[in-house]
Amino acid sequence: MSQTSTSADVVLSVRHLTVDLPPAMERAHAVKDISFDLHAGEILCIIGESGSGKSVTANTIMGLLSPAIKVSAGEIHFKGINILAAREEEIRPLRGRAVSIIFQDPLSALNPLMTVGDQIAEVLAAHGVGTAESRRAKVLDLLEEVGLPDPSLMRLQYPFRLSGGQRQRVMIAMALALDPDVLIADEPTTALDVTTQAQILDLIRRIQKRKGMSVMFITHDFGVVAEIADRVVVMEKGHLVEQGRADQVLVHPAHPYTRRLVAAVPRMRASADAVSDEPPVVLEVENLEKEYRGSRSLFAAARTVKAVNRVSFRLRKGQTLGVVGESGSGKSSLGKVLLKLLEPDAGQIRFDGRDIAGMAEESFRKIRPYIQMIFQDPFASLNPRHTIGRILTVGPIAHGVSAQEARAKALRLLALVGLDEQAYDRFPHEFSGGQRQRIGIARALMFDPVVLVADEAVSALDVSIQAQILELLARVQREMKIAMIFITHDLRVASQICDEVLVMHKGIVVEEGPPTRIFRHPQHDYTRKLVAAIPGADWEPVVTAV
Repeated sequence: MSQTSTSADVVLSVRHLTVDLPPAMERAHAVKDISFDLHAGEILCIIGESGSGKSVTANTIMGLLSPAIKVSAGEIHFKGINILAAREEEIRPLRGRAVSIIFQDPLSALNPLMTVGDQIAEVLAAHGVGTAESRRAKVLDLLEEVGLPDPSLMRLQYPFRLSGGQRQRVMIAMALALDPDVLIADEPTTALDVTTQAQILDLIRRIQKRKGMSVMFITHDFGVVAEIADRVVVMEKGHLVEQGRADQVLVHPAHPYTRRLVAAVPRMRASADAVSDEPPVVLEVENLEKEYRGSRSLFAAARTVKAVNRVSFRLRKGQTLGVVGESGSGKSSLGKVLLKLLEPDAGQIRFDGRDIAGMAEESFRKIRPYIQMIFQDPFASLNPRHTIGRILTVGPIAHGVSAQEARAKALRLLALVGLDEQAYDRFPHEFSGGQRQRIGIARALMFDPVVLVADEAVSALDVSIQAQILELLARVQREMKIAMIFITHDLRVASQICDEVLVMHKGIVVEEGPPTRIFRHPQHDYTRKLVAAIPGADWEPVVTAV
């Protein structure tokens, strides 16, 4: 499908672009015959799942394609120049000055050995802009423009000392250094918590309006589209399947794939499920505390942070307790303390009638199989040198299960999570992100756990893959009656799957209750701030037949 414009305000025009993948890939083309325009002063969202060709399109525009990926057809026009046919010496000055990009993962995109101020100044120096003194002044102006505190101190910091939201602001400052006409934002908010995401979206929108830039915003989240887009391009497996005004695509999606993406967006639950008899309590936590202590220096006392501060709750069999809050709220610390990956400083954790909080490691080792964790990053948590079969069976075998029995169980669980038997002999790098998360779930189930702790288990996945994993967890929970603690920064997901919700802020539970009350009628100011920051909060997706 192609919907294009010949109006004079077109800043960037993509025509019949085809990008070939290397031989032996699952398909021949990363992008196949796509055409669209980016108009002056608009925000164009390109949306689709992983593998749809969104980032390849952006990298083609920037000239950042891998040597193994080749443009075989098409044109990209910027201000009268076909940048695909132009010589490298013609294109190099345009990068950063005319078209600039914000990458998804700022930690990997920033140099860990340089201060952020030097990295921004390097962009200016590479294009011969100003003197050392004027560049230093420009760096301070940019850091202030993107809302970073104390720019004179911030420019001296290294990336690892900054939070995820601060690093993303530094990336935006770098992208804006040369006042580009076009800003490409490649999934810049995917891994951020809901309030930081809202701040970054608002920042991009304000800067875009003030500078009159055109923005190409790549995302897999229709909530972000509802929040920021003027127009939308929808891509599926390298093909452009739909494009149009944002209000038109959001309310009346025409293509079945677009309708599936809209249907997969988690939405706030309107009413509570009917409750029958209360199941038995499997985990009871009282006044749990965990404090982090920094090392003292010659000039300053040791800094202490209460990551978990007198937290109490009950978890019942077969139910899901959501733990929500921003980065630094104590959510993940709570999960690690519950699994005794961190030792608590005070409080009780009663499991199966026994307080495991102060239990010695030798005694807890027998209980550990019954409290399992699903990690946020399945690739980092799976040993890349081991086959999936070994990853699944090594734990049970270490606990006395025979190799034959462990293999049989692993194959059953692979089938349960939607993978075939061939997965048993393959390695983690041979699977997609969603498949690796299924493997992580199968590994957690190998011990027949009573409690599952899922730490941001779907935060990095496309909305459609996310919906599949959430449905899988719900089905496994129904069949096996597992109790689950679901840690997330996405309030829409928490509303969809949780029976009860804890809202954490700076280590303290500030509000708790059923999700319909917590998110529809929040009582605490912090909860109200979280709800207000949900992207596309005012947009209610219309689910149509697909």
